[in-house]
Amino acid sequence: MPMFEAKQAAAITPSNASAYQEAILPKVSRTFALTIPQLPPALRDVVANAYLLCRIADTIEDEPAFSPDEKGVYEKAFVDAVMGVADARRFAAELAPRFSNATSESERDLLFQLPLVLEITRTFNATQHAAIVDCLKVMSQGMHDFQRVVGLQGLDTLRDMDRYCYCVAGVVGEMLTRMLIDFEPEMASQRATLMHLAISFGQGLQMTNILKDQWEDRSHGVCWLPQDVFARHGVKLADLHPGKQDARYAAAMIELIGVAHAHLCHAVEYTLIVPARHAGFRRFCLWSIGLAVLTLRNLQDRLDFSSGAQIKVSRAAVAQTISLTRLTDKYDPAVRWLFAAAARKLPLTTLASEWDNAKVSPQVWPWRRASYLNGMVSRRDPKDARSL
Repeated sequence: MPMFEAKQAAAITPSNASAYQEAILPKVSRTFALTIPQLPPALRDVVANAYLLCRIADTIEDEPAFSPDEKGVYEKAFVDAVMGVADARRFAAELAPRFSNATSESERDLLFQLPLVLEITRTFNATQHAAIVDCLKVMSQGMHDFQRVVGLQGLDTLRDMDRYCYCVAGVVGEMLTRMLIDFEPEMASQRATLMHLAISFGQGLQMTNILKDQWEDRSHGVCWLPQDVFARHGVKLADLHPGKQDARYAAAMIELIGVAHAHLCHAVEYTLIVPARHAGFRRFCLWSIGLAVLTLRNLQDRLDFSSGAQIKVSRAAVAQTISLTRLTDKYDPAVRWLFAAAARKLPLTTLASEWDNAKVSPQVWPWRRASYLNGMVSRRDPKDARSL
């Protein structure tokens, strides 16, 4: 492990933080490496930096060598480092060598180079920095608390799945929206609507990932699917095995694909609120939406899949999506038509009424920042409930 530290320290110097950020992004996310360059120049660095910090939080939570209690300690220490109240260099140097080979070398390197990443974070304005910190606080605590209760039995209800998606994706949508409004103040008048739709946007993307990655997740002992939806169709999640799905499983999956589709409809509405002159931001959104729709289509066509690789979107389909959105991103009717055409064969499940009430303040809907885990209090120790 000391060799790992020496190697990384020699490879990177403090003078090239931007170069490191640009180089590491495609190694930890091909999707964001594709979409972030579409953003206006004033947003590219801050969004890339925010993604890398979120990725570090996710890496800590996914490391199998850490106990649940250790993960909680490390997540808090990580947020403290981002806030500047803890020594980032010491934190990274002590934690990076503890990761196992289950974590990729690129992700371990990203954690080790946290001080370098934070050099860029410190250049952001107060609004951008606060948006990142608020996102990481909710994400880190939320991921940790859900990891403590999830297992192969899945989450209790679809609403629990909503809460989980909020913690790992909805908060990212809120963060990006705060950055967008800071970049384009004229959108401040639509802040409530944008924040509401941003949560739904994140839900659609995260649900798509959960459905696609369910078998890989199960191999790690977790399942993020909702028990209540599958139970209605006579399926017990704890008994599922890849390659042995039946018609009952397919029916439940079709329902959840329809839910994800409905959230992606909201994602399109979010995107079209952004002025057409900011076509780059629209592309940033539309490429993610398009890839999610294509993934849902592949899922629907291959409900007997046993690996996410079997439903991976082809490079040709990605290229086609990019080309078509480049032609249409400035024209609202064309964007709506393209989305409708791509999703025309997907099921569409009616969402709960609160998802369609975009007039409600995001601070009280659907979960207040300090109480997004209220529905899970009964599953925790009573002394933990008092701290929420």
